[in-house]
Amino acid sequence: MSDFYKKILDNNKQWVIDQLEIDPDFFKDLAKSQQPPLLWIGCSDSRVPANEIIGAKPGEVFVHRNIANMVIHSDMNMLSVLDYAVNVLKVKHVIVCGHYGCGGVKAAMGNASIGIIDNWIRHIKDVYRLHDKYLNSIADEKERFNAFVEINVKEQVFDLAKTSIIQSAWKNGSEVSIHGWVYGLNSGYVTDLGVNFSSDKDLDEVYQLNFSK
Repeated sequence: MSDFYKKILDNNKQWVIDQLEIDPDFFKDLAKSQQPPLLWIGCSDSRVPANEIIGAKPGEVFVHRNIANMVIHSDMNMLSVLDYAVNVLKVKHVIVCGHYGCGGVKAAMGNASIGIIDNWIRHIKDVYRLHDKYLNSIADEKERFNAFVEINVKEQVFDLAKTSIIQSAWKNGSEVSIHGWVYGLNSGYVTDLGVNFSSDKDLDEVYQLNFSK
């Protein structure tokens, strides 16, 4: 057994001890059910821990993560998580959170082949293509990179609003709201990017679904 593997097992034991010292019923209560108010769609990057960033406890955040926090209409994994969160757990907020320095977004700005991930990154490249005139007008590469991270988050929030899951929830009177954030690895702070929706009224009409009874 490697030292690292042994260490993480030991860390788990110590974590249990620490939690029980704070609250002897912590795990007993946690096992009863989950009623998180929030679904977090974030990047797989190990430096972006959803719970810790917002000071949430176990059971308070339902989490889906993938490379570059993408909301892809054909991704059954993401859609299944979203459907369960909205229609079973009845979350009130869905946050798409990107982060500056995102490797997936950076890769989408270049042409190097990485492997099978190229097929995933193509979706991010599609976002760049939609905004290429603006992004290409930014001379400083770091500023362009940061702007692309923000634009990608905004587009994913719009894509989230376009899903039949979110629109059906709105039509049925759900108060679920969706938001776009970006996280600063070098500061720890999140920034609300101002893409906050609680209905489909801000979507182009072609995306507004009608649900027949």
